Amino acid sequence: MLARPDTFVVPRQYFSGCKIEINNPNREMDAEAGSRRAQLIINGKAAGNHALRNAVVQQRAAGHRIRVRVTRKKGDARRLAAEAGEADLLIAAGGDGTLNEVVHGLMDLSKTARPPLGVVPLGTANDFATGCGIPRDPEKALALCMKGQGIPIDIGKANEHWFLNAATVGFGAEVTATTPPELKRLLGHAAYTVMGAILAMNVHHYRGKLTLPDREITGSGPVAIVGNGRQTGGGIQVAPRARIDDGLLDVLVVRQIPAIALLTAARELQELSPDGEYISYWQTPWAEVYPEETIPVNLDGEPVRFSSVRYEAVPRAIRLIVPPNCLLLSASI
Repeated sequence: MLARPDTFVVPRQYFSGCKIEINNPNREMDAEAGSRRAQLIINGKAAGNHALRNAVVQQRAAGHRIRVRVTRKKGDARRLAAEAGEADLLIAAGGDGTLNEVVHGLMDLSKTARPPLGVVPLGTANDFATGCGIPRDPEKALALCMKGQGIPIDIGKANEHWFLNAATVGFGAEVTATTPPELKRLLGHAAYTVMGAILAMNVHHYRGKLTLPDREITGSGPVAIVGNGRQTGGGIQVAPRARIDDGLLDVLVVRQIPAIALLTAARELQELSPDGEYISYWQTPWAEVYPEETIPVNLDGEPVRFSSVRYEAVPRAIRLIVPPNCLLLSASI
């Protein structure tokens, strides 16, 4: 018999040690007893990850209830996340794109219905998880999810889209959008550098207007970054002052730099002043971009296009489980 179109096939190994629960009314009692009821959303490409499978078995043996859902196509992670309102914990296992979809699903829920979010990084870059200090090892990452407490953090908004880590505009978006999957698998993090070098030979400069609460800037350039987190493009720190709980976005703009101004631009890159001639850096609750043509924008690894866009920070939108020494928090936990 054929499976229903919305049926998700979970690898058999994830049923090992599984505890079946139906409409448990004692959710708070379970939490107090140290047992959590989690929904784990796994990117289908990573469903066969043996380390994650073993981690799930270990956590179930420790008494936690983990329901595994596997995605098959774009949009599945968002839908499954939006159905997780009854869980004590929602866990995204995948890369930055999977995490972005899960965040969209969480934001589809009312604020009071959003469970805390945990992350098991299984992608190529894992920029947001790396910036937070979340372990790459699935066993350690899942253990952190099951024992950690959710900390209120901000979410970035770009028109009607959400982003957790960063929005890259122009050149930065083109690098991620045009990097072939085969190259990512072959070179990993280095793929972004390779593709960036190729594109840098023929970079398109986008011209337009940037509006901030206290100023308006008109000009052109190949790169603009709007960060909630700090790094993008496979580990490059582009917003070193960013915090995920300060109610602000960090905006980095690189204008067209003539060869004779490279030393000046390098100095501005170190200083990160709002008044740089070629490189400027602002921390702001919102920013609006009005380009003269439609621009490619990359939101946490997902390419979109905007004719104009308003970016804004949405304070304390979700609760995220991070390590105690997370550098992206305004104060250590």
